[in-house]
Amino acid sequence: MSRRQSALMLCLLAVALVGPAPGADGPVQVYILSGQSNMVGIGAVGPGGMSRFNTYVSADEDAEQGSTLSIYSGEYDASVDYDKRKPVETHQVRLGYWPHQSSPTLDEPCTHIIRGYIRIGRPGRYSFRTTGGSFLELEGEEIFRNEPNKEPVQKTVKLEQGTYPIKVTFFGRSRSYLGHSFYDLPGSLYAVVKEQGKYPFLLDEDGDWASRDDVWYKGVVTAGANKWLSVGCGAGAGKIGPELGFGWVVGDHHERPVLILKTSQGNRSLAWDFLPPGSERYEVGDTVYAGYKDPKSRWPKGTTPEQGGWYAGKQYDDCVAAAKEVLANFDEHFPHWKGRGHEIAGFGWWQGHKDTGSEVHAQRHEQNLVRLIGALRKDFDAPDAHFVIATIGFGGWELDGNGLTVAKAQLAMNDYEKYPQFKGNVKTVETRDFWRPADESPKNQGYHYNQNGETYLNVGQAMGKGMLELLKSGD
Repeated sequence: MSRRQSALMLCLLAVALVGPAPGADGPVQVYILSGQSNMVGIGAVGPGGMSRFNTYVSADEDAEQGSTLSIYSGEYDASVDYDKRKPVETHQVRLGYWPHQSSPTLDEPCTHIIRGYIRIGRPGRYSFRTTGGSFLELEGEEIFRNEPNKEPVQKTVKLEQGTYPIKVTFFGRSRSYLGHSFYDLPGSLYAVVKEQGKYPFLLDEDGDWASRDDVWYKGVVTAGANKWLSVGCGAGAGKIGPELGFGWVVGDHHERPVLILKTSQGNRSLAWDFLPPGSERYEVGDTVYAGYKDPKSRWPKGTTPEQGGWYAGKQYDDCVAAAKEVLANFDEHFPHWKGRGHEIAGFGWWQGHKDTGSEVHAQRHEQNLVRLIGALRKDFDAPDAHFVIATIGFGGWELDGNGLTVAKAQLAMNDYEKYPQFKGNVKTVETRDFWRPADESPKNQGYHYNQNGETYLNVGQAMGKGMLELLKSGD
């Protein structure tokens, strides 16, 4: 045998003994995330904006909604001063309101011009847009033009709080569409990352949102994106949930590829909709509360609950079934990993707001959570999979009442003297530090953490770091 052949044999023997590199082979690491609407993902990516921006017929504070449409005879002529020309007809239209509508017109060539006023509530940088075949002026300055067969031209303007005159000139028939973008929306991921320079890993070398090439996201039931992990895996393309921060953390940890499989639904209670299998009926005073598969959440003692279309635990069943279907047909759903196989690496859970609406449900949250952990592990045949829970954090450290009861129940999973079976495999992470008030956020919507994109990112990162602590303790 030659020296070269001997070296080759030694290399093959080494591979046989050591095995392939973890990143080159081995099962895909699957993390199943679940919970209610905040797990679905309501964090704003931004910049803020909608396909409607309300207008008013005058600058008065009590002015009627809408704008004035003036129709002039003849096709649009740039040399004509339409502000000095008398219109053939005028109408009041709802520029910027939903649903968008076509305006009245003439049976001959004509030019439509809509004049109105917009109100700016938050100072900052804005851009506006209208339909094709039009241009838009704000305080006499053209800031948008969209001519047929040409690329739209859009200008960003900085506006203070106040009321501004707006005029939209159409080359043909007008429509009521008026959209906008607000680039200084506080708390949006755009503002935090692209304006403030935080979390640079979320941007690629061109300054666009980065995508992982080793972490795939798939959502079922809701948040149905199906792509390499990036922004837009929340309730819509402009939203995020905890999956972004979580996936980035665990993706950096694993050498093997990762699947984030999210199965979640909003406005759901752990004491009713997500009630796990094995939960039994219980009584509080003269009221009976549901056990798993009971048709009502509660009913008077001594009566029989009527059957209905919903039952205790139905959302649990639906979410589990949807995730199981994906895993049962893994190669079909993920052809880029065909033949590789998969294993459940862990679970992530963020839920609790719905349970704060009932003192009984809040007090029941701890034992329901214990049962949920066991049920999910059993249903996915993953008895040793790690489990991370995020507390609710509404109002930050001012959380009180039933909300505080639920948060304490979630933190009780860290009491390993009380729950020794959870030591090293279950961890609850605190989220109250990530709360941001409405004036630092895209919206005043407390039950959705004011849609603050940084809050959702931070919660996901905390869950990911909690998962890493469990993984490393196992190592």
